[in-house]
Amino acid sequence: MATIEILGVPHAYELTAPTACPHALVFIHGWLNSRGYWQPVISRLSVDLQCLSYDLRGFGESQSHAEIDVNRLQSTVGLTSQLLDSSNSQFDSLYTPTAYAQDLAALLQELNITSAWLIGHSLGGTIALWAAALLPDVVQGVICINAGGGIYLKEAFEKFRSAGQRFLQVRPRWLSQIPLIDLLFTRDSVARPLDRYWARQRVIDFVVADPEAALGALLDSTTEEEVNRLPQLVSQLKQPVYFLAGADDKVMEPKYVRHLASFHRLFQYCGDNVIEISNCGHLAMLEQPDAVASHIRAIVSSQ
Repeated sequence: MATIEILGVPHAYELTAPTACPHALVFIHGWLNSRGYWQPVISRLSVDLQCLSYDLRGFGESQSHAEIDVNRLQSTVGLTSQLLDSSNSQFDSLYTPTAYAQDLAALLQELNITSAWLIGHSLGGTIALWAAALLPDVVQGVICINAGGGIYLKEAFEKFRSAGQRFLQVRPRWLSQIPLIDLLFTRDSVARPLDRYWARQRVIDFVVADPEAALGALLDSTTEEEVNRLPQLVSQLKQPVYFLAGADDKVMEPKYVRHLASFHRLFQYCGDNVIEISNCGHLAMLEQPDAVASHIRAIVSSQ
């Protein structure tokens, strides 16, 4: 593991060796996850494609309460607000998808990555879309995995936010030491049970996530304003954007993936930019790594 300081916060990352391909693949994990979940996919792709994975601020091993340069953050991400002609209110928090996209922009600059495809899972998909808007000359395309939305259902979102807050309140450090606790995580949000190794990792990531980041990322990514801006964001992106959906995903159902994908020009009339993976829930990169890696390689090589 290597670390690099981004806006005052040390970020943990892993970067594979350069290859003949001019583009790097940048993997962005979802809420309460970490970079390690991408390893099964990266192991299949890194032979001929350079891969970067990193822990989002406040998650995994990117843990720090260092001073964040708020002025630099807001001045830079403020450029993105001009793309949508909206107010700067969404940049007040350090945990909006846009703020995390700025972290990514700084990371790519520090690592001298000038051409990249962004692959984002769940919340990471939203971050990837914002980063594509922020870095149109660097980001060649986006692949969203188990990510979609763009429809604000008031009652459903209020229940989700409330449940998420309660979920985060029960996170004692000793939770990970309870025998067999990982068994609960082998079946959560997936179509078929995960290997216990990944279940244990899910417990660890759940316990160690920074409380402020965990709650902030949950609340700031699910506001009515944030959800309703997603379709407009997708419609304005010039880069190709593809969506991989889990056929059995109960967290982000395929119909919501297709909804967001439909705002991009590649959707056409029948969803040409949506690929549905069978026997797959909300953790496609762990449940179906062969299929995910194959689709990523095919998309990138076709451009």
